[in-house]
Amino acid sequence: MVQKGSMILALLVLSSSALITLPISSYPFSAFPVPSANPIPGVFPSTSPNSPPPVGSELIPDFGPAWAAAKAKAKALVASFSLEQKVNVSTGVGWMGGRCVGNIPAIGDWPGLCLEDSPLGVRFTDFVTAFPAGVNAATTWNRTLIRARGKAIGQEFKGKGAHVGLGPMMNMGRIAQGGRNWEGFGADPFLTGEAAYETVLGWQEGGAQACAKHYINNEQEHLRDHESSHADDRTEHEIYVHPFMRAVQAGVASVMCSYNQVNATWACENDRTLNQILKGELGFQGYIMSDWGAHHSTLAAVAGLDMSMPGDITFSSGTSWWGANLTAFVENGTIADTRVDDMAERIIAAWYLLGQDENYPDVSFNAFFPNDPDTNEHVDVQDDHFKVVREIGAASTVLLKNVGDALPLRKPRSVAIIGNDSGPSGRGPNGYSDRGGDDGTLAMGWGSGTANFPYLITPLEAIQQRARQDRSSVSWFFSNWDLAGAAATALDQDVALVFVNADSGEDYITVDGNEGDRKNLTLWGNANNLINAVAEANPNTIVVVHSVGPAILEPWIENPNVTAVLWAGLPGQESGNSLVDVLYGAVNPSGRLPYTIAKDPADYSAQLITGGNTNEIILIEYTEALNIDYRHFDANGIEPRFEFGFGLSYTTFAYSGLRIWPVQQWDGNSVALERAWAKGEPSPNVEGGSTALWLHRPAFEVTFKVRNTGKVQGGELYLHFPSSAGEPPSVLRGFSDVLLHPGQSKTVTITLSRYDLSIWDTDAQGWRKPEGEFTFSVGASSRDFRLKGSIPL
Repeated sequence: MVQKGSMILALLVLSSSALITLPISSYPFSAFPVPSANPIPGVFPSTSPNSPPPVGSELIPDFGPAWAAAKAKAKALVASFSLEQKVNVSTGVGWMGGRCVGNIPAIGDWPGLCLEDSPLGVRFTDFVTAFPAGVNAATTWNRTLIRARGKAIGQEFKGKGAHVGLGPMMNMGRIAQGGRNWEGFGADPFLTGEAAYETVLGWQEGGAQACAKHYINNEQEHLRDHESSHADDRTEHEIYVHPFMRAVQAGVASVMCSYNQVNATWACENDRTLNQILKGELGFQGYIMSDWGAHHSTLAAVAGLDMSMPGDITFSSGTSWWGANLTAFVENGTIADTRVDDMAERIIAAWYLLGQDENYPDVSFNAFFPNDPDTNEHVDVQDDHFKVVREIGAASTVLLKNVGDALPLRKPRSVAIIGNDSGPSGRGPNGYSDRGGDDGTLAMGWGSGTANFPYLITPLEAIQQRARQDRSSVSWFFSNWDLAGAAATALDQDVALVFVNADSGEDYITVDGNEGDRKNLTLWGNANNLINAVAEANPNTIVVVHSVGPAILEPWIENPNVTAVLWAGLPGQESGNSLVDVLYGAVNPSGRLPYTIAKDPADYSAQLITGGNTNEIILIEYTEALNIDYRHFDANGIEPRFEFGFGLSYTTFAYSGLRIWPVQQWDGNSVALERAWAKGEPSPNVEGGSTALWLHRPAFEVTFKVRNTGKVQGGELYLHFPSSAGEPPSVLRGFSDVLLHPGQSKTVTITLSRYDLSIWDTDAQGWRKPEGEFTFSVGASSRDFRLKGSIPL
């Protein structure tokens, strides 16, 4: 394999009290190219999800014409339906009432819909790919790889005949112990939003409808359907809505509302979040489905819900909030018939938008009876997707420690492989239902966000294959509890590799007392004692961690005999191969943490709320507001063990030549809006609401030069708000990825929009530029800044 790596660049906005109030028009404009065929300045001309903008384009795709055409077709079709048929478009057939986890029945010539999990592959079937988890996709900080993963997943859903894939998952990782954090993209809204955007563009280019979930504030598993998340309006807009806004800009077909309440109203019947924000401000044109069983009343239709899933009130009950009840509410005038038209039209328009009316494959699997020969055709949709799995697995591996260049390995004479996480499970890769067990190497968490492994390459298998090439001797010891045996295996070996993990998942499965959410942030299976025992026996101990999220590493991270640490996350089916690529230097480690690893669990801004019962609604107050994850650490002067964005490399980089200038303005229609914004006036809720296109056009270009000063290929970037804004000290606002060979230099460009420089004004209900000077920093993590500049406003 060729030695390769990618450079991770992230831009942060820093605070300052200085004041600059020069009008935008007083600055010279750079020549920014405008696509000649583009009728809307600042918008990428795109006619359908089949032709998204290329990766790296700073222009927003215009799916408006495609939605309009799809809605016209849907309107014509729905006009031929009876009231009962329109209601059936919006009502699932009930749990296990069809071959998919969710099913909308056929109506006349319209075939209905198959909805299927999960965000990392097609669940409950065979001959599919088990992709790296969402958190690993985000850890690459690489838009190209994130897009490729999304496209491959979409292709597999289409290949199996599933119309709707239930992903991506975009929860924010507010609580470090959150059971489903690994399905999402980390703990920063910008990073999560960019990963969601690229995933949706790729997924729908692959041919299947994407479903952005879980909307909104579904941040823990404990009593997720008996809790009310209380977040203020500004926090909601700047943190939790942002990723969904980016999914909408990517043309996402559907959104799933969540189990919890939001400010004391169920998320699936919340007029504020569904109608006012999602469909109003964000201009979402697709349909909103309920999470499975998150539908609570017939009147939820009025609040903006468009599809009831799986359709019954409780699984297999034969009852429904909609169906005959919704029909009766329309007939007696309680719910307008135009609302039911709108629901059906939104659902069918998404089907047309993705071109699923033309030669779409039939459903070829049975999620509930996978061994039924009459309903399972065992269609192989894997193609060569293992390649992107392996590449993402390597690109998402984070090098946390590397003393004396312990890594990469250089043909060691002897290698000891220690720990249960290094080898296969005694039950095989799919031996636990929905992966609900922690035995053997960990490559995905548990719950509905899983898929069956077609195979799983363990670290043991991959390292042995490499050892044959290097003529190294290999020994191993799987027990995490026999510390004497582990130490004896590691004694006198050139290198001892210790494999440890931490698992979590959805609340319907409990593993080792962890009911979805993790009970604590320690590594599992006696890991701390195992690492220290091996390190006492071997002065070159390297730790590999497969984890769903942050873990406390303090018991051993400063042990001088622990010479290197690789954070491998949940890499999917090519796990061992991806790891070997990094261990032996075929791939330079370029992964960056998508969350903060603290020294103490109490250092995090939000803690898991426990207690309560199903007879009451527990209250979860978002008192940290904007200060989640690294923002909280920065604002309170807390030193983390490894900060957000941290990641070492086998090479080094030099930064220079920082420049920033305004971008060319293209038309006079938005001049008044832009000048008002420059004066600090909130943006009005014009067409498209707060996501009016002018607010998201490129406004500034930041360029700088990066040079690879090391001996191997590799790569690394970061933006700070005025003090008047009330923002955290540093806020991520951009990143890019480049590949640099030794000695090679490249100029990197990051664009900033007015939205990037705005805060949500809760009184005016619009985006506003705060008064004061904006400064920014370019660097390798949220605390490793190399260049600084200011924005000319």
